[in-house]
Amino acid sequence: MADVQDYKQSIKFETFSYLPQLTPDETRQQINYIVAQGWNPAVEHVEPARSFAYYWYMWKLPMFGEQSVDRILSELEACHREHPGHHVRLIGYDNYSQSQGAAFVVYRGN
Repeated sequence: MADVQDYKQSIKFETFSYLPQLTPDETRQQINYIVAQGWNPAVEHVEPARSFAYYWYMWKLPMFGEQSVDRILSELEACHREHPGHHVRLIGYDNYSQSQGAAFVVYRGN
């Protein structure tokens, strides 16, 4: 349990924010899980000062039916390059339950 962060040490965003930063391989595995579930990935970003706002800015449109993990990763990286100071997160929308099946911050802004 030494790897789990204390709540007071840093700002929390999503479920994985209580864990150490995901490695690129772990991020790829999470994206693969989203694709395997048939969820539609979408990329969102926001300034750190507005990170607790209800709505984040959407990067392009959701990637309906996207099956390529590399394509999703490239969109995450493109959003991060365009907005280097923003938090960038990936959402997996579940069509069946009409809700978010997964959401996690991939890049933290300054």
